[in-house]
Amino acid sequence: MTVLNKNTENTKTQTSAGQPRQPLPVRRPKKPLGTRAYKVFRVAALIAVVLFLVAPLFWMLLASLKTNVDIYDTAKSFIFSPTFENYANVLQRNNYFVFIFNSFWVAFVSTALSLVLGVPAAYAMSRFTMHRSALVVLMARVIPGVSLLVPWYYVFSNLKMVGGFEVLILSHMFVALPLIVYIMMSYFDSLPLELEESAQVDGLTPIGAFQRITLPLSVAGMATAGILSFIFSWNNFMFALVLSGSKTKTLPVAIFDFVSYASIDWGGLMAAATVVTIPIMIIALFTQKYIVSGMTAGATKG
Repeated sequence: MTVLNKNTENTKTQTSAGQPRQPLPVRRPKKPLGTRAYKVFRVAALIAVVLFLVAPLFWMLLASLKTNVDIYDTAKSFIFSPTFENYANVLQRNNYFVFIFNSFWVAFVSTALSLVLGVPAAYAMSRFTMHRSALVVLMARVIPGVSLLVPWYYVFSNLKMVGGFEVLILSHMFVALPLIVYIMMSYFDSLPLELEESAQVDGLTPIGAFQRITLPLSVAGMATAGILSFIFSWNNFMFALVLSGSKTKTLPVAIFDFVSYASIDWGGLMAAATVVTIPIMIIALFTQKYIVSGMTAGATKG
């Protein structure tokens, strides 16, 4: 009996040794309560910020589809009969297509000229450490534009330029040019100088190295600066209100026509505001990667 028990035990040992061992289940450590609370707080804060930013746009869109009576009726905040009369009033009767063209033309030309002048200036200030010129650009960036409106109007009125596209483009360039120089200086500082030195060793001139090496690498920065400059010019109200004329009126100034001394046409105002906002939102949606890459290039490279 003792021999049989030993043989049985040996057989069980061999069979258990011949089979692959099953891995023991790994117990994941429980996350601390503080980590869960932080995640809940982060999600709640993100939702609150999104609602805070989206709610006015959503209300603007709903109000543009209501009559003035429905806008003042709180019972019809979300359930109402939509109407496109406000958009017909904005686009057809008030000829807003002309104002859209004016805003686009001023924003496009001012941005293009600012890029042509600002990118080489930013490159020179970055590579040749022109600190005084950079300080002047920074001062121009800080000075509020409203402080220059009276001198501008006096000078341009004496030159018979008030009411033309030229004065609007020049006034918008005063803000767009320092912005572009400021962004591009940081971007050029992040690019390694060894690339240009290698190109010059291969036979390129400094200007040739800038055109063939540095300029193609700085497309993201130029896109960022150009988009931000275009958005500023598109939304600018103060300069256009003082310096534009009846034929050069831009969209932000045209929206102001819905506000009168006695009353406000909220439906038309919200429809016009929607017309102004939608192009910028589309541009920002499709170019956000260029904006992010250009704005963070100086902080992540070099």
